[in-house]
Amino acid sequence: MSNVEASNIHGDRPAAASAQGMADHKELASFAFERTRMPIVVTDARQPDLPIVLANESFLNLTGYSADEVIGRNCRFLQGEATSRTTVAEIRAAIAQHRDATIEILNYKKDGTPFWNQLHISALRDDDGMVAYYFASQIDVTEHRRIQTLEEAEHRLLLEVDHRTKNVLAIVDSVEAYAASVQQRVQALARTHMLLAENGWEHVALDKIVLTQIGVFGRDSVTAAGPAVMIPAPSVQPIGLALHELAANAAVHGALSHGGGLLDIAWQQEGSGLILDWTERGLSRTPTQQGRGFGTVLISAVIERQLGGTITRDWRDDGLSLRIELPALDRVGGGLRGRP
Repeated sequence: MSNVEASNIHGDRPAAASAQGMADHKELASFAFERTRMPIVVTDARQPDLPIVLANESFLNLTGYSADEVIGRNCRFLQGEATSRTTVAEIRAAIAQHRDATIEILNYKKDGTPFWNQLHISALRDDDGMVAYYFASQIDVTEHRRIQTLEEAEHRLLLEVDHRTKNVLAIVDSVEAYAASVQQRVQALARTHMLLAENGWEHVALDKIVLTQIGVFGRDSVTAAGPAVMIPAPSVQPIGLALHELAANAAVHGALSHGGGLLDIAWQQEGSGLILDWTERGLSRTPTQQGRGFGTVLISAVIERQLGGTITRDWRDDGLSLRIELPALDRVGGGLRGRP
């Protein structure tokens, strides 16, 4: 004989329903709970430690756990080493106060993969007004967070460009020339933006970034070689813009400005950082050290201020040798495992 008591829980009435829909709404609600793509669990507020008593297929798919591994456990099993204790305290307070809450928390799947969970909690009461269950829905917002982080890094880069732009407006030859140069830089950002989109807003191979920016000015006189290096998404735009500035300068003043010049680009990893050597040879005239034009100022702003690196320039008799040294490649934007 079953010891399960008859329910004294009555759900909210549908906001809109026909007579037949109202008659079937309990079965329809059960159908929706299981078929929805949104991960959902229900925990029992009348038992110690709020164990899960219901979980839909979407929740199991999201977390990687089986039904036997979920039922009877408190939802804290999804927490991990980088889960914010402050966020956990917010959830605990919402439950203690029996109020609805929507909170983003860093959770972990069964295989250890972290994901950002937009958690919504709502209390369900019985006929006596006592909280009987908690309904909790989850939305995986990891991708949104990743794109948001990238956009924030890109926004900081553009603010830096805007700041530097104001300092060089007085030395440009004409408004038309300045407008054209800005358009070219926007196009450079768009090219790296496309690479990011093609790679699902994840890491992008350095050789792809190099060839994408250099290819605009031709590749016949260019060699580019180095080990396979993956650039974290937040650093792709700054590196792409710096490479565009160097390539544009080479096309106007340097090795790519005539048929006899050669450009060699080589890179190597040093610890968690990156060293990139840019060498131009075969100039038809002895180069002179250029002043602090817009391109030079912008390169310094991106490499030194945005990426925290250094630039060393050496003007030689037949060209330019330039070395860029960057610290840890995930310096810009931070990582997913960083604490909220």
